[in-house]
Amino acid sequence: MNNPFESGHIKNYVFAYVSVVAIMILFFIASTLFLDEKSVDKKEFKENARESLKDIREKNRVAEDVNTTRKYKLLDKAY
Repeated sequence: MNNPFESGHIKNYVFAYVSVVAIMILFFIASTLFLDEKSVDKKEFKENARESLKDIREKNRVAEDVNTTRKYKLLDKAY
């Protein structure tokens, strides 16, 4: 086996390594330039539209009573 330092092949190995590193740097630069950053809107909750816990429980009880009196349980929502 020949020594690459003596035969002059070391230039090819260095050139291959440098070209791979250069391609990686170019892809990194391209990905940062063309990356579109999406802005996320802030969620706002309505303060005035609160229902009391008793009202919510009462609605759930009425829905449960309707479903328990029938032989078959119907879906709450039609798909």
